Amino acid sequence: MLSRLSDWFWQEQLWFPKGLGWADLEDRDGRVYAKPQDLWVALPIALIFLIIRQIFERTVATPLASLLGVKETVRLQVPHNPTLESYYCNISKNPKQTPIASLCKQTGFSERQVQRWFRRRRNQDRPSLLKRFREASWRFTFYLLAFIAGLAALIDKPWLYDLKEMWQGFPVLTLLPSQYWYYMIELGFYGSLLVSVASDVKRKDFKEQIVHHVATILLISFSWCVNYIRAGTLIMLVHDSSDYFLESAKMFNYAGWRNACNYIFIVFAAVFIISRLVIFPFWIIYCTWIYPVTMYEPFFGYYFFNGLLMVLQCLHIFWAVLIIRMAIRFLTHNEKVDDERSDKDETDESEEEEEQAKKDMRKNGPVQNGHTVHNNNHSKIE
Repeated sequence: MLSRLSDWFWQEQLWFPKGLGWADLEDRDGRVYAKPQDLWVALPIALIFLIIRQIFERTVATPLASLLGVKETVRLQVPHNPTLESYYCNISKNPKQTPIASLCKQTGFSERQVQRWFRRRRNQDRPSLLKRFREASWRFTFYLLAFIAGLAALIDKPWLYDLKEMWQGFPVLTLLPSQYWYYMIELGFYGSLLVSVASDVKRKDFKEQIVHHVATILLISFSWCVNYIRAGTLIMLVHDSSDYFLESAKMFNYAGWRNACNYIFIVFAAVFIISRLVIFPFWIIYCTWIYPVTMYEPFFGYYFFNGLLMVLQCLHIFWAVLIIRMAIRFLTHNEKVDDERSDKDETDESEEEEEQAKKDMRKNGPVQNGHTVHNNNHSKIE
Protein backbone atom coordinates (compact mmCIF):
# COMPACT_ATOMS: atom_id res chain seq x y z
CA MET A 1 0.00 0.00 0.00
CA LEU A 2 2.70 2.47 1.04
CA SER A 3 4.87 1.43 -1.88
CA ARG A 4 2.06 2.10 -4.38
CA LEU A 5 1.29 5.42 -2.72
CA SER A 6 4.98 6.40 -2.93
CA ASP A 7 5.15 5.38 -6.59
CA TRP A 8 2.06 7.46 -7.37
CA PHE A 9 3.34 10.49 -5.42
CA TRP A 10 6.75 10.54 -7.10
CA GLN A 11 5.58 9.80 -10.63
CA GLU A 12 7.39 12.05 -13.08
CA GLN A 13 4.33 13.46 -14.86
CA LEU A 14 3.26 15.17 -11.61
CA TRP A 15 6.60 16.84 -11.00
CA PHE A 16 8.10 17.52 -14.42
CA PRO A 17 7.11 18.69 -17.88
CA LYS A 18 6.58 16.03 -20.53
CA GLY A 19 9.84 14.36 -21.59
CA LEU A 20 11.73 15.21 -18.40
CA GLY A 21 12.18 13.26 -15.17
CA TRP A 22 14.28 12.44 -12.13
CA ALA A 23 17.08 11.06 -14.27
CA ASP A 24 17.73 14.56 -15.60
CA LEU A 25 18.61 15.72 -12.05
CA GLU A 26 21.22 13.07 -11.26
CA ASP A 27 24.66 14.47 -10.37
CA ARG A 28 27.16 14.15 -13.21
CA ASP A 29 30.23 15.85 -14.65
CA GLY A 30 30.82 17.68 -11.38
CA ARG A 31 27.37 19.30 -11.52
CA VAL A 32 25.15 19.00 -8.43
CA TYR A 33 21.35 19.18 -8.52
CA ALA A 34 18.67 19.55 -5.83
CA LYS A 35 17.19 16.29 -4.55
CA PRO A 36 14.06 15.69 -2.40
CA GLN A 37 16.04 13.84 0.28
CA ASP A 38 18.07 17.01 0.91
CA LEU A 39 15.02 18.50 2.64
CA TRP A 40 15.54 16.27 5.70
CA VAL A 41 18.42 18.59 6.63
CA ALA A 42 15.83 21.25 7.50
CA LEU A 43 14.57 19.23 10.50
CA PRO A 44 17.76 19.46 12.62
CA ILE A 45 18.13 23.08 11.46
CA ALA A 46 14.63 23.82 12.81
CA LEU A 47 15.60 22.22 16.14
CA ILE A 48 18.80 24.29 16.24
CA PHE A 49 16.75 27.44 15.61
CA LEU A 50 14.48 26.61 18.56
CA ILE A 51 17.52 26.22 20.83
CA ILE A 52 19.22 29.37 19.53
CA ARG A 53 16.01 31.31 20.04
CA GLN A 54 15.83 30.37 23.72
CA ILE A 55 19.44 31.44 24.22
CA PHE A 56 18.95 34.64 22.22
CA GLU A 57 15.84 35.71 24.13
CA ARG A 58 17.56 35.23 27.49
CA THR A 59 21.00 36.64 26.73
CA VAL A 60 20.28 39.30 24.10
CA ALA A 61 16.60 40.23 23.92
CA THR A 62 15.99 40.57 27.66
CA PRO A 63 18.95 42.92 28.33
CA LEU A 64 18.01 44.89 25.20
CA ALA A 65 14.46 45.26 26.51
CA SER A 66 15.81 46.66 29.76
CA LEU A 67 18.11 49.03 27.86
CA LEU A 68 15.25 50.38 25.73
CA GLY A 69 13.01 50.80 28.77
CA VAL A 70 10.40 48.11 28.19
CA LYS A 71 8.14 48.39 31.22
CA GLU A 72 5.88 45.62 32.39
CA THR A 73 2.26 46.41 33.28
CA VAL A 74 1.42 45.31 36.81
CA ARG A 75 -1.62 43.09 36.52
CA LEU A 76 -3.92 42.42 39.42
CA GLN A 77 -4.21 38.74 40.29
CA VAL A 78 -7.76 37.46 40.59
CA PRO A 79 -8.76 35.59 43.74
CA HIS A 80 -9.18 31.90 43.05
CA ASN A 81 -12.81 30.97 42.58
CA PRO A 82 -13.50 27.37 41.43
CA THR A 83 -16.89 28.22 39.90
CA LEU A 84 -15.68 31.16 37.84
CA GLU A 85 -12.44 29.42 36.91
CA SER A 86 -14.31 26.37 35.65
CA TYR A 87 -16.62 28.53 33.55
CA TYR A 88 -13.64 30.51 32.20
CA CYS A 89 -11.65 27.43 31.18
CA ASN A 90 -14.45 25.20 29.89
CA ILE A 91 -17.27 27.40 28.60
CA SER A 92 -16.40 31.01 27.80
CA LYS A 93 -13.79 33.63 28.67
CA ASN A 94 -16.25 36.45 28.02
CA PRO A 95 -19.71 35.47 29.35
CA LYS A 96 -22.87 37.28 28.27
CA GLN A 97 -25.51 38.85 30.50
CA THR A 98 -27.58 35.71 31.22
CA PRO A 99 -24.62 33.50 32.29
CA ILE A 100 -23.33 36.36 34.45
CA ALA A 101 -26.62 36.48 36.34
CA SER A 102 -26.40 32.73 36.93
CA LEU A 103 -22.79 33.03 38.11
CA CYS A 104 -23.80 35.79 40.53
CA LYS A 105 -26.26 33.40 42.19
CA GLN A 106 -23.70 30.60 42.39
CA THR A 107 -20.88 32.73 43.84
CA GLY A 108 -22.74 35.40 45.79
CA PHE A 109 -20.86 38.10 43.83
CA SER A 110 -22.45 41.20 42.39
CA GLU A 111 -22.65 41.56 38.61
CA ARG A 112 -19.84 44.11 38.60
CA GLN A 113 -17.61 41.84 40.69
CA VAL A 114 -18.13 38.95 38.26
CA GLN A 115 -17.38 41.17 35.25
CA ARG A 116 -14.26 42.52 36.95
CA TRP A 117 -13.09 38.98 37.79
CA PHE A 118 -13.36 37.91 34.13
CA ARG A 119 -11.60 41.07 32.89
CA ARG A 120 -8.68 40.54 35.23
CA ARG A 121 -8.57 36.82 34.43
CA ARG A 122 -8.38 37.56 30.70
CA ASN A 123 -5.59 40.05 31.34
CA GLN A 124 -3.62 37.40 33.22
CA ASP A 125 -3.63 35.18 30.13
CA ARG A 126 -2.41 37.90 27.79
CA PRO A 127 1.32 37.80 27.01
CA SER A 128 3.51 40.32 28.78
CA LEU A 129 5.29 43.17 27.01
CA LEU A 130 8.61 41.46 27.64
CA LYS A 131 7.44 38.26 25.94
CA ARG A 132 6.20 40.25 22.94
CA PHE A 133 9.44 42.23 22.76
CA ARG A 134 11.61 39.12 22.89
CA GLU A 135 9.59 37.45 20.14
CA ALA A 136 9.76 40.55 17.93
CA SER A 137 13.51 40.98 18.48
CA TRP A 138 14.18 37.34 17.52
CA ARG A 139 12.21 37.66 14.28
CA PHE A 140 13.77 41.04 13.53
CA THR A 141 17.24 39.55 13.85
CA PHE A 142 16.48 36.59 11.60
CA TYR A 143 14.63 38.54 8.90
CA LEU A 144 17.33 41.18 8.71
CA LEU A 145 20.16 38.65 8.48
CA ALA A 146 18.17 36.51 6.01
CA PHE A 147 17.54 39.51 3.77
CA ILE A 148 21.22 40.52 3.82
CA ALA A 149 22.34 36.92 3.15
CA GLY A 150 19.78 36.48 0.36
CA LEU A 151 20.81 39.74 -1.27
CA ALA A 152 24.47 38.75 -1.07
CA ALA A 153 23.67 35.36 -2.65
CA LEU A 154 21.69 36.90 -5.53
CA ILE A 155 23.44 40.21 -6.17
CA ASP A 156 25.61 38.77 -8.95
CA LYS A 157 22.98 36.47 -10.45
CA PRO A 158 21.46 37.46 -13.81
CA TRP A 159 17.92 36.35 -12.85
CA LEU A 160 17.79 39.05 -10.18
CA TYR A 161 17.79 41.68 -12.93
CA ASP A 162 16.16 39.74 -15.80
CA LEU A 163 13.46 37.36 -14.57
CA LYS A 164 13.44 35.41 -17.84
CA GLU A 165 16.89 34.13 -16.87
CA MET A 166 15.38 32.01 -14.07
CA TRP A 167 14.04 29.59 -16.72
CA GLN A 168 17.13 29.35 -18.90
CA GLY A 169 18.10 25.65 -19.00
CA PHE A 170 15.21 24.54 -16.75
CA PRO A 171 15.00 22.02 -15.15
CA VAL A 172 18.68 21.11 -15.47
CA LEU A 173 19.92 23.95 -13.26
CA THR A 174 23.10 23.46 -11.25
CA LEU A 175 22.70 23.89 -7.50
CA LEU A 176 25.02 26.47 -5.95
CA PRO A 177 26.19 26.22 -2.30
CA SER A 178 24.69 29.65 -1.52
CA GLN A 179 21.30 28.48 -2.85
CA TYR A 180 21.50 25.28 -0.82
CA TRP A 181 22.07 27.04 2.50
CA TYR A 182 19.63 29.84 1.73
CA TYR A 183 16.91 27.25 1.17
CA MET A 184 17.72 25.02 4.13
CA ILE A 185 17.98 27.93 6.59
CA GLU A 186 14.70 29.51 5.43
CA LEU A 187 12.91 26.15 5.52
CA GLY A 188 14.33 25.36 8.94
CA PHE A 189 13.27 28.76 10.29
CA TYR A 190 9.67 28.45 9.09
CA GLY A 191 9.61 24.91 10.44
CA SER A 192 10.63 26.27 13.85
CA LEU A 193 7.89 28.92 13.65
CA LEU A 194 5.31 26.23 12.97
CA VAL A 195 6.51 24.27 16.01
CA SER A 196 6.60 27.29 18.34
CA VAL A 197 3.31 28.81 17.16
CA ALA A 198 1.46 27.23 20.09
CA SER A 199 3.60 29.09 22.64
CA ASP A 200 4.07 32.33 20.68
CA VAL A 201 1.87 35.40 21.10
CA LYS A 202 -1.53 34.57 19.59
CA ARG A 203 -3.05 37.34 17.48
CA LYS A 204 -6.36 37.74 15.71
CA ASP A 205 -4.85 36.51 12.44
CA PHE A 206 -3.63 33.28 14.08
CA LYS A 207 -5.30 31.08 11.44
CA GLU A 208 -3.91 33.19 8.61
CA GLN A 209 -0.44 32.85 10.12
CA ILE A 210 -0.79 29.06 10.19
CA VAL A 211 -1.90 29.05 6.54
CA HIS A 212 1.04 31.31 5.67
CA HIS A 213 3.62 29.09 7.41
CA VAL A 214 2.23 25.88 5.86
CA ALA A 215 2.01 27.43 2.36
CA THR A 216 5.57 28.78 2.70
CA ILE A 217 6.95 25.39 3.78
CA LEU A 218 5.13 23.63 0.92
CA LEU A 219 6.29 26.26 -1.55
CA ILE A 220 9.94 26.04 -0.49
CA SER A 221 9.87 22.24 -0.46
CA PHE A 222 8.10 21.84 -3.78
CA SER A 223 10.23 24.42 -5.58
CA TRP A 224 13.31 22.55 -4.32
CA CYS A 225 12.09 19.18 -5.56
CA VAL A 226 11.27 20.38 -9.10
CA ASN A 227 14.31 22.68 -9.31
CA TYR A 228 12.33 25.93 -9.26
CA ILE A 229 15.21 27.17 -7.10
CA ARG A 230 15.89 30.41 -8.93
CA ALA A 231 12.25 31.43 -8.61
CA GLY A 232 12.24 30.29 -4.97
CA THR A 233 15.21 32.42 -3.98
CA LEU A 234 13.60 35.51 -5.53
CA ILE A 235 10.33 34.83 -3.69
CA MET A 236 12.13 34.47 -0.34
CA LEU A 237 14.12 37.66 -0.93
CA VAL A 238 10.96 39.65 -1.71
CA HIS A 239 9.29 38.41 1.47
CA ASP A 240 12.30 39.09 3.70
CA SER A 241 12.64 42.65 2.38
CA SER A 242 9.88 44.13 4.56
CA ASP A 243 9.41 41.84 7.58
CA TYR A 244 12.33 43.20 9.61
CA PHE A 245 10.84 46.73 9.43
CA LEU A 246 7.62 45.45 11.00
CA GLU A 247 9.42 43.62 13.80
CA SER A 248 11.59 46.64 14.61
CA ALA A 249 8.47 48.85 14.73
CA LYS A 250 6.95 46.39 17.21
CA MET A 251 10.09 46.54 19.36
CA PHE A 252 9.97 50.32 19.60
CA ASN A 253 6.22 50.18 20.24
CA TYR A 254 6.69 47.86 23.21
CA ALA A 255 9.49 50.12 24.48
CA GLY A 256 7.19 53.16 24.30
CA TRP A 257 9.22 54.95 21.62
CA ARG A 258 6.16 56.27 19.81
CA ASN A 259 7.76 58.42 17.12
CA ALA A 260 10.34 55.80 16.15
CA CYS A 261 7.61 53.16 15.97
CA ASN A 262 5.32 55.32 13.81
CA TYR A 263 7.96 56.35 11.30
CA ILE A 264 9.40 52.85 10.93
CA PHE A 265 5.89 51.52 10.44
CA ILE A 266 5.29 53.96 7.58
CA VAL A 267 8.53 52.76 5.94
CA PHE A 268 7.38 49.17 6.45
CA ALA A 269 3.97 49.92 4.92
CA ALA A 270 5.59 51.43 1.82
CA VAL A 271 8.06 48.55 1.39
CA PHE A 272 5.34 45.96 2.03
CA ILE A 273 2.96 47.41 -0.55
CA ILE A 274 5.69 47.74 -3.19
CA SER A 275 7.16 44.27 -2.60
CA ARG A 276 3.97 42.26 -1.92
CA LEU A 277 1.35 44.05 -4.02
CA VAL A 278 3.49 45.19 -6.97
CA ILE A 279 6.72 43.23 -7.38
CA PHE A 280 5.37 39.87 -6.20
CA PRO A 281 2.20 39.65 -8.37
CA PHE A 282 3.28 41.66 -11.43
CA TRP A 283 6.88 40.46 -11.67
CA ILE A 284 7.31 37.15 -9.82
CA ILE A 285 3.90 35.52 -10.37
CA TYR A 286 3.75 36.86 -13.91
CA CYS A 287 7.11 35.27 -14.62
CA THR A 288 6.18 31.90 -13.07
CA TRP A 289 2.76 31.89 -14.78
CA ILE A 290 3.55 33.13 -18.31
CA TYR A 291 7.16 32.27 -19.21
CA PRO A 292 7.16 28.50 -18.42
CA VAL A 293 4.34 27.70 -20.87
CA THR A 294 6.40 29.18 -23.70
CA MET A 295 8.94 26.36 -23.17
CA TYR A 296 6.82 23.34 -22.20
CA GLU A 297 3.23 22.23 -21.71
CA PRO A 298 1.62 22.96 -18.30
CA PHE A 299 1.76 20.08 -15.81
CA PHE A 300 0.53 19.45 -12.28
CA GLY A 301 3.60 20.98 -10.65
CA TYR A 302 3.15 24.16 -12.67
CA TYR A 303 -0.42 24.61 -11.40
CA PHE A 304 0.43 23.56 -7.83
CA PHE A 305 3.36 25.97 -7.57
CA ASN A 306 1.39 28.94 -8.90
CA GLY A 307 -1.58 27.97 -6.74
CA LEU A 308 0.58 28.29 -3.64
CA LEU A 309 1.78 31.68 -4.85
CA MET A 310 -1.85 32.79 -5.20
CA VAL A 311 -2.57 31.65 -1.62
CA LEU A 312 0.30 33.85 -0.43
CA GLN A 313 -0.96 36.74 -2.53
CA CYS A 314 -4.42 36.49 -0.94
CA LEU A 315 -2.77 36.69 2.49
CA HIS A 316 -0.75 39.71 1.29
CA ILE A 317 -3.97 41.50 0.34
CA PHE A 318 -5.56 40.62 3.69
CA TRP A 319 -2.59 42.03 5.63
CA ALA A 320 -2.26 45.05 3.31
CA VAL A 321 -5.80 46.11 4.25
CA LEU A 322 -4.87 46.07 7.95
CA ILE A 323 -1.61 47.93 7.28
CA ILE A 324 -3.22 50.64 5.14
CA ARG A 325 -5.96 51.11 7.75
CA MET A 326 -3.37 51.67 10.49
CA ALA A 327 -1.26 53.95 8.28
CA ILE A 328 -4.27 56.13 7.37
CA ARG A 329 -5.24 56.42 11.02
CA PHE A 330 -1.73 57.62 11.89
CA LEU A 331 -1.37 60.03 8.96
CA THR A 332 -4.83 61.62 9.28
CA HIS A 333 -5.32 61.65 13.07
CA ASN A 334 -1.70 61.38 14.29
CA GLU A 335 -2.71 58.43 16.44
CA LYS A 336 -0.29 55.90 17.84
CA VAL A 337 0.29 52.94 15.54
CA ASP A 338 -1.08 49.82 17.22
CA ASP A 339 -1.10 46.30 15.89
CA GLU A 340 -4.77 45.60 15.16
CA ARG A 341 -4.08 41.88 15.37
CA SER A 342 -3.07 42.05 19.05
CA ASP A 343 -5.42 41.97 22.00
CA LYS A 344 -5.11 44.87 24.42
CA ASP A 345 -5.35 44.76 28.18
CA GLU A 346 -8.79 45.58 29.57
CA THR A 347 -9.24 48.09 32.36
CA ASP A 348 -11.62 48.14 35.29
CA GLU A 349 -14.33 50.77 35.47
CA SER A 350 -12.58 52.37 38.43
CA GLU A 351 -9.39 52.77 36.42
CA GLU A 352 -11.32 54.23 33.50
CA GLU A 353 -13.07 56.69 35.79
CA GLU A 354 -9.73 57.79 37.26
CA GLU A 355 -8.28 58.34 33.79
CA GLN A 356 -11.32 60.37 32.74
CA ALA A 357 -11.09 62.48 35.90
CA LYS A 358 -7.41 63.23 35.18
CA LYS A 359 -8.30 64.33 31.65
CA ASP A 360 -11.10 66.56 32.92
CA MET A 361 -8.77 68.10 35.50
CA ARG A 362 -6.15 68.90 32.87
CA LYS A 363 -8.81 70.40 30.64
CA ASN A 364 -11.04 72.26 33.09
CA GLY A 365 -9.00 72.49 36.27
CA PRO A 366 -9.96 70.87 39.62
CA VAL A 367 -13.54 69.65 39.85
CA GLN A 368 -15.76 69.02 42.83
CA ASN A 369 -19.05 67.14 42.61
CA GLY A 370 -18.93 67.51 38.84
CA HIS A 371 -18.47 71.35 38.97
CA THR A 372 -15.34 73.38 38.40
CA VAL A 373 -13.76 74.72 41.60
CA HIS A 374 -13.05 78.44 41.32
CA ASN A 375 -10.16 80.03 43.17
CA ASN A 376 -11.54 82.77 45.41
CA ASN A 377 -8.32 83.33 47.35
CA HIS A 378 -6.82 85.90 45.00
CA SER A 379 -6.12 89.38 46.31
CA LYS A 380 -8.19 92.27 45.01
CA ILE A 381 -6.26 95.28 43.78
CA GLU A 382 -7.79 98.55 44.75
